[in-house]
Formats: sequence, structure tokens, C-alpha cells
Amino acid sequence: MKRLSAFLMLSVMAGALGACGDAETDADSGSAEGGGGDSEETYSFKLAHITPTSHMWHEAAERFGEELEEMSDGRMTLEIYPASQLGTEGDMVQQIEAGSIDFGLITAAYLSSRSNAFSAWFTPYAFETLEEAHEARQSDVAKDILGTLEEQGLIGLDYLFAGQRVMLFRDREVQSPEDMEGLTLRVTPSPPLQDFYRYTGAASEGLPLPEVYAAVQTGVIDGMDMDLDATITNNYHEVVDYGAVTNHMVWPSVALVNQDLFEGMTEGDQQIIRDAFEAAADHAVTTRSAQEEDFKQQLTDAGMTIYELDSEVFAEQIEQFDENYGPQDPLIQEFIDTFR
Repeated sequence: MKRLSAFLMLSVMAGALGACGDAETDADSGSAEGGGGDSEETYSFKLAHITPTSHMWHEAAERFGEELEEMSDGRMTLEIYPASQLGTEGDMVQQIEAGSIDFGLITAAYLSSRSNAFSAWFTPYAFETLEEAHEARQSDVAKDILGTLEEQGLIGLDYLFAGQRVMLFRDREVQSPEDMEGLTLRVTPSPPLQDFYRYTGAASEGLPLPEVYAAVQTGVIDGMDMDLDATITNNYHEVVDYGAVTNHMVWPSVALVNQDLFEGMTEGDQQIIRDAFEAAADHAVTTRSAQEEDFKQQLTDAGMTIYELDSEVFAEQIEQFDENYGPQDPLIQEFIDTFR
């Protein structure tokens, strides 16, 4: 009887342990399948960018924060610092490197000064639409360009697009590069952009964005390279009369994250961040593309003359760009060969 009792007791204990093991397995599986990542770590992230809160990039940053919180079951939150609150793009990148902020939406124009491969994105007339550029960000060459940042302690997560570049002129309707000779235009101080305008005979002035309105109003500059979004959000339609919708270049920003922070996360949490930003980027390009005709009409209603200029007008400048920039970097040449 004693032996039988001992055997029965051992059997009961073994069954209980087995049930506990099954419960732990089920709980783990349920956690993985239910989302939220593979970690219990909580994060309060900070993100900075240069555009006003009315711009698409800010809307995309807000969407990124919403997706992070939802996909992580509330473990990840995002605080956004828009409109250069934390300084210039150079300041922001330094803060990301130092870890005082976690993310930044930094223009490819600025990054081209740190890694020449980003100049590839300013290949003139590489894409007819924003959707084409958005798809191109998934290409091998686009990912390889992001990879050049890793030696700087940064991770390039993805690209985010605003509108394509247009040309704004203070008091003349430009129809050809010959009409641009002798003009001084505000161009983001990035070599590929400045060179494109130099090829037309115009001079470029790299004014900080907050100074542009007054500079064109007082005649210090004759116009600017801009996108329709910023033309509206910065009220440039009040000081320029003509807008040539050339769509000659796309205008990506790059989502940067501190390398130590990102690589210290679990793979599941890293994937949440990538998926959340991809959802924000998809939202931005879909929304922005639908606004194109509305933006043109808004500027027309505000008194501007809005007109189209075909790529053939700048055939010589396109050829000069390819000849000068392709040999500078294998990634630039690959980009030109892939998308031209």
C-alpha cells in the first residue's frame, strides 16, 4: 500500500509539472502571436525634424508614433520636436550620434555632405512620380546607400518623401535654362542640387530656410528650389509670382536612429520600428500624391502663375549631371543606370 501510494503521488506531481510546462509554452506562444514584440522593455523615444507641423513629414512622424505605440502594445511612445526646435540638421545628427535624441528625419541633401552616395537621389528626372521613387527605396542600391551611414554610428531605417522639386521665381516666367542665366536662387547647400542649377547658368545661395521669405521679398534672391508643400506651408506664394512645376528631382528624408540603441534591441522590437516607419512612409506618399493638383490650385488661387516645364528643356543639364556624378561613386552610377 505504501509503494502504491508513493507511485500515485509521483504520478500526480508529474502531471502537474507537465501542465505547468504546457501553460508556459502556451503563454509564450500567445505573446508572440498577439504582437507587441518579443520584449517587455519600454521606450520613450524622441524624434526631431526640420519642417513645420503643417508639413507632410510631421504628419508622417505622428503616424510613426501611433504605429509604434499600437504595434508594441503601448511599450513604445514617441515625442516629436518639429521645425528645427533642436537646431540645424547637423545639430540633430550630432544629437542622434550622442544618443540625446533617438530618431531624426534628415534630408538626403544634408546627408550627401556626409556620404556622397546620397547624391544619387538628386539624379534629375530619375522618377516621373512620387510612387516610383517610393518603390525605388526598396531597391538594393537604395539600401546600400543607407548602409554607408553605419560607419558613422547611425542606422538608416528608410526613406520618406515629400513633393518633388519645383522652381519658384520672384518676377519672371522662366521657360528655359537661358532664362535662368544670372539669377540667384536659394538652393539647399548640397553639391548635387547646387551643381544642377550651376549647369543652367544660375547662381545658388544656401540660405537657412527661415531666412528665405525675407530674402526673396527684398530681392536678395530671385527665387528658389522648393516643393509645393513647403511653398504653401511657408507662405512663399506671398513673395513669388511664378512657379514652374518641373518635378526635376525627388526630395527624400532619411529616418535615422542611433546605432547603439537600435542594435541593443531585440529583433522583434527592431522589426516593430521598421514596420511602423514603413506604414508611416506608405501613408505619406499616398496622401501627398493625392494632394498634387489641389496644391497647384491653391497656389493659383493665391495669385501665382503655375505652369509645367518638360524634362526635355533640361536635357543638357541632365547629361552634365550624369557625366559628372556617375564616376564619383559606384553607388551613384548604379542608381543612374537603374532608374534613368
